[in-house]
Amino acid sequence: MMDTVFPRYVANTLGLMAGVAFLSLFFGISTAWVVARCKFPGANFLEWCLILPATVPAYIIGYTYTDFLEYAGPVQVVLRDIFGWQSARDYWFPEIRSMGGAIVVMSAVLYPYIYLLARTAFRLTPLSYYQAASLHNRNFYLSVDLPLARPAIVAGLALVLMEVISDFGTVEYFAIETITLGIFNVWLGMNNLVAAAQIAIFAFIFILGLLFIERRARARQRFSGGIQNIARIPLRETRAWYACLCILICLVPLSLGFILPVGILLSFVIEGISMSRAGVLFNSAINSLTVAALAALFVAVISSIMVLTTSYKNHPILKFLSSVSSVGYAFPGVVLAIGVVSFSGVIENFFGGFIEENFRIGLESFLIGGTSLLIFGYVIRFLAIGHGSMQSGVSRISPNIMNASFVLGHNFSRTMFRLGPPLFRNSLLVAGLLVFVDVMKELPITLLLRPFNFETLSTLVYQFAKDELIEQAAPAALIIVLVGLIPVIIMNASQRR
Repeated sequence: MMDTVFPRYVANTLGLMAGVAFLSLFFGISTAWVVARCKFPGANFLEWCLILPATVPAYIIGYTYTDFLEYAGPVQVVLRDIFGWQSARDYWFPEIRSMGGAIVVMSAVLYPYIYLLARTAFRLTPLSYYQAASLHNRNFYLSVDLPLARPAIVAGLALVLMEVISDFGTVEYFAIETITLGIFNVWLGMNNLVAAAQIAIFAFIFILGLLFIERRARARQRFSGGIQNIARIPLRETRAWYACLCILICLVPLSLGFILPVGILLSFVIEGISMSRAGVLFNSAINSLTVAALAALFVAVISSIMVLTTSYKNHPILKFLSSVSSVGYAFPGVVLAIGVVSFSGVIENFFGGFIEENFRIGLESFLIGGTSLLIFGYVIRFLAIGHGSMQSGVSRISPNIMNASFVLGHNFSRTMFRLGPPLFRNSLLVAGLLVFVDVMKELPITLLLRPFNFETLSTLVYQFAKDELIEQAAPAALIIVLVGLIPVIIMNASQRR
């Protein structure tokens, strides 16, 4: 593989990362600066709408754009009717299933990572810095504003690149051989789990580098200044042409990442779908809701136990283990699936051999091939979300509350049981909602770990798209998007506060 396909995997992965990084930075920084620094009609509405592309999985946008822009799609059909072209030899049209198409599609849904962090950083810039730049006749936006936001922008970029490495649905549909797709093909296509694990090691190295960059960027997010200096920098007044330019800057990524794909899906639903698929859609929706709810529940419970124990016990080993267990979100689902299957095989062999040897009872597989393995994979993948939400909630609670309970004679377990739920109810709710939505969208882990004949909404969309039946996939895709609106509304309310 080192002599044949592996160099192509690495080259395609690096090329895709570079392209998505450039376009996501352009979309994210430009829109964040416009809504944070300029005053124009509809700014408050667009500020909220710019988060909406985060609700649409990249693979769904890839499917819709391919159907919309391919040779038999409505765009090229209209062009041939208008100009009288007879075949593809008469004109040139960009190929959507290409590296460039994948870059545009993925950037259109991933830029909100950069947009959210950059917008917050711009708004946290103290007014005193703006005044100092004006006194020294310096360009505030280039010499102060953007450099101060650089750590937040780099942290957002690292998250974008992690998602690029993790993506499977888009690159598989666009036939771009990345490291993640190579792992999938070697594992299922060649039935070689060992070779897939060897490729996964290189993906692991990529992710460790991105994690280091993201942590380094967050460590440098520091501001000094009194409360009186944290005043809002005056918004820039805009003329008519400048206001139109600001609106256009916001509408381009919003249209690419949300308005057009959702509009295409809605048109498919309005035109009508085969009612014979209604039963499949209903069963898939029930499966998705069930596994998402169970995963959200387990993540909320486990993350609350971890964070409360490490926060109030102050044991260094427990803190280290808690930090290590919450990095699963950074790794591609395909890589985690390999680890989950390998670990589960070891567990089953150990317990199966122990029970058969001591009790003379043959134990069938109780993890591999069942929904328990799928939920286990979800918990490993998304535990970081619950951990981060609970950590944020604990940091806002005075330690005196817990100390008062200890002084009054309650032990640690009783204190956590009585005070934990009411004090951290909102943090648990946010963690559960975010995990619920991410599980609804998750594709690679579901494809690899699901039981036989077990379809979720994401796998149903994937199967229809593979069979070139994107119209049949539209209802399932729209349900995923609608469910994704819930955390977007919560995030936007939090950002505004």
